[in-house]
Order: sequence, then structure tokens, then C-alpha cells
Amino acid sequence: MFRITRFSGFFSAAMFVIVLIVLSPSFQSEAIRSSHRFSFRKALPFRNAHECAWVSDETKGCDPSLVHVAITLDVEYLRGSIAAVHSILRHSLCPENVFFHFLVSDTNLQTLVESTFPHLKFNVYYFDPNTVSHLISSSVRQALEQPLNYARNYLADLLESCVERVIYLDSDLVVVDDVAKLWSASLGSRAIGAPEYCHANFTKYFTAAFWSEPSLSGTFAQRRACYFNTGVMVMDLVKWRKEGYTRRIERWMEIQKSDRIYELGSLPPFLLVFAGHVAPIEHRWNQHGLGGDNVKGSCRGLHPGPVSLLHWSGSGKPWLRLHSKRPCPLDSLWAPFDLYAHSPS
Repeated sequence: MFRITRFSGFFSAAMFVIVLIVLSPSFQSEAIRSSHRFSFRKALPFRNAHECAWVSDETKGCDPSLVHVAITLDVEYLRGSIAAVHSILRHSLCPENVFFHFLVSDTNLQTLVESTFPHLKFNVYYFDPNTVSHLISSSVRQALEQPLNYARNYLADLLESCVERVIYLDSDLVVVDDVAKLWSASLGSRAIGAPEYCHANFTKYFTAAFWSEPSLSGTFAQRRACYFNTGVMVMDLVKWRKEGYTRRIERWMEIQKSDRIYELGSLPPFLLVFAGHVAPIEHRWNQHGLGGDNVKGSCRGLHPGPVSLLHWSGSGKPWLRLHSKRPCPLDSLWAPFDLYAHSPS
């Protein structure tokens, strides 16, 4: 079930629990239109447990009983995105109450999603790369320069105004717990919540020029700024809209264009705006950094403690390593959610 509406240069479509999937221009039209190149097995049916609130198949995204999840997807990350959705459905007590929001640059994506998850409730939003392309600076990794990597900045504008909270998830992860637990995390007075890592070397995320200029580095004065990964966030869209956070992020991107204050794509503007003002969420919800490289001998292990979400952030992706027959040990934890069928030559 989906609905597509064009507004302000975007497409929108209503969903049950909102999951946003972003497609980058590198994959784009040819990858999706040439469906023979991307074949996925149909997922097994998923149904709510008896104790779940009943929702109709015709339920729209404004239903307050829904869980909203947004997942970014670069064009070449389609296989990862499908696995992420599959993992959420497999571990949810009430999977029919999850509504997915897909952010795309090609509106044919919904056909593939419907064939893989026939009963999924979702919205589709078209993200115009021109919205942000003029603000993007070169990064240490080309993948970080894709416009859809910045779509998370515009969720409050893209989603219907009735959507007051959304979980944003990257495409290179799997959820191994009930996503409703993450949904229920308390944000208090904060606009976003995420696992924080205060032991990380925060200074490395910005250039020497940034730290040497008080008018810039002073933004962190009176703040206990800690690193957080923007691939897993719970976002209060009411607060976001009220405080105009999209424009605040854009302002730092404009400064970056002229002063080169960071090297890492979409992360530093979030740190500049939110670091020190993030509602802390348990680390179990982002076991990140698993994107090491087995060829280079940099496979990562798990951090100590319980695990609810496995995140292959970094340059190495499990589907690529499995395909090349050179996986890292933890890639075996991603494989059960892979629905990719074949890639004809």
C-alpha cells in the first residue's frame, strides 16, 4: 500500500511505521528501471502478535499507533536497505504497526519494495538532489558526497506534519531487537536522541582552522560535546520544526564551503548543531564501526555489552564482502536478512 504525492519538489507517500530509505544518484534510474539486474526473494509473511493494537491495512501514516522509521539508501545500497527492512520486520512484536518512509530519486522503487514485501505499508518521497547539491563539499570518501546522504536533514520538511517523531536509520545495518523499544526512548527536552561516545577524540572531526578560530570553535563553549553517529537517531520533528534545525545545519554547510572546517560529509554539521544537546540512548542500539576491511586486516569486533542493532558504518559493506568471498566474521550476522536473489551477467 502506498500513495505518492508531489509537493515542493518532493514526492510523499503514507506508511504505517515510517522507515525512510534513501537512494543515491549512483544507483539511480538505470539500476531500478532495469529490474532484471536486481532480483530479491519475497519475504515471508509477517503478522502482529495478539497483544498488538489492531491496525487496518488502509491505515495512513498519521495514525498515532504507528512506529515511524526512516532509512537512508544510497543507490548502490539497495541490497543493504532491503536487508535492514527485513530485519526490522523479523524482530518486531508488531511488524504491521511499522510504517516505512522511502526517500528516492527514482519513483519506480516502490514496485521492487511491493514485490519483496507485499503487505508492507509505506510512503515514498522524492528527494531532489538540487535541494542540497550546492551546499555539499568534497569529502574524504566520495560516497559521503551523494545528495541523498543529506536527506536526513530534511525529514521534518519531507514527512507529513502529523508525523511528530521518526527513527532515522542508515541502510548498512540490521536490527536484532524490537524497534518499538527504540521508538519509546525518552528524549526529554531534546530534538534528537542517539547513542553518544564521549571517549572519542572529538577534535578530529574538525580542521585545525576551525579550532584556531574562536568565532567558530566557540560554538562548543559551555557544551559537553560528544561524538554520536547520525546513522541511528530518534528525532522529535515537532521540536525540529519549531527550532528550525534544517536551516541551522545548512548555515554550517555554507560556512564549510568558504572556510573548510571539516572533512567528513554530513556528520560534522550535525555535531555542530546538536553535540552536547543529544538525549542519550543505550549503546546497544548502535554497535557501529563494523565496516572494516578483511583484505586490509581491519575487521571489527563487537563492543562489550548487549546488542540490539548491528551497524556496518565505514567503507566495508557485508554484501560486497560476502559476494567477493572475503567476508569479515561478523558479516555472517547480516547474511540471514539478505533477500538478494541473483545478478544475471
